[in-house]
Amino acid sequence: MSETALDIAHREMETSDTARLRFYEVFADSELFLLLAGEAVGDQVEPEAIEVEGRPYVLAFDSEERLASFAGQVSDFAMVSGRGLVEMLGGQEVGIGLNLEAPSAVLLPPEALSWLASTLAETPEEAQEDIEEIMVPSLAEDGLAALDAKLARAGGLAQAAWLVGARFKGGRRGHVLAIAGAVAGAEMALAKSIGEALVFSGLDEAAVDVTFLPEDSASIGRFALVGRRFDLPVPEPVEEVQVPGRAPGMDPSKPPKLK
Repeated sequence: MSETALDIAHREMETSDTARLRFYEVFADSELFLLLAGEAVGDQVEPEAIEVEGRPYVLAFDSEERLASFAGQVSDFAMVSGRGLVEMLGGQEVGIGLNLEAPSAVLLPPEALSWLASTLAETPEEAQEDIEEIMVPSLAEDGLAALDAKLARAGGLAQAAWLVGARFKGGRRGHVLAIAGAVAGAEMALAKSIGEALVFSGLDEAAVDVTFLPEDSASIGRFALVGRRFDLPVPEPVEEVQVPGRAPGMDPSKPPKLK
């Protein structure tokens, strides 16, 4: 099969601390196939597990083909996002055997999952400082690439965003990401996603403040004049197909529950 995003991130993860952080971001955002010990009962699942040095590891793969190749037979599975799987395993001293027998094979121990769970659980703080001056942004290229990637995956939640440098009243300097036309109720998810992008690119989460503007705001022109623009793609409508015997956990935002 062709190389996957996890394969690429895994291959590069030993080159730098930033690349290692990037691997965990790709893992969290990936949709995974969790190998089950038997058929699910409702939304209750029992993952298959192996023991390595006295510690249990559940088995997850980034494609159904890889799961089938490892299992060697038709097997039950649940589909869940990486972050959903970390949430499921929280506090259970269980690791994840990821893509075993594939190029991106790795054992993620419970300590790594605890760190990732803590990172993903962080919520942005609301700032009240007023912007006194905006200017051309000077964020590092790693940060720009991370923001671009996160916003590209947030298609449909807002129209566009502009990153600017900023000086706040009181003298503090930093960056502001102005997001225009956000869908009502999506603001916290977008702000949290931006925070994750910064953390996983090795930057301080506080390096960028996020502000939300109505799509007809007069301030948009001010940000657009000097800012770096990010367009959020409009997702194509997808017709839902009902599949008999559909595996549990097919909605990554609603992971199955462990027995």
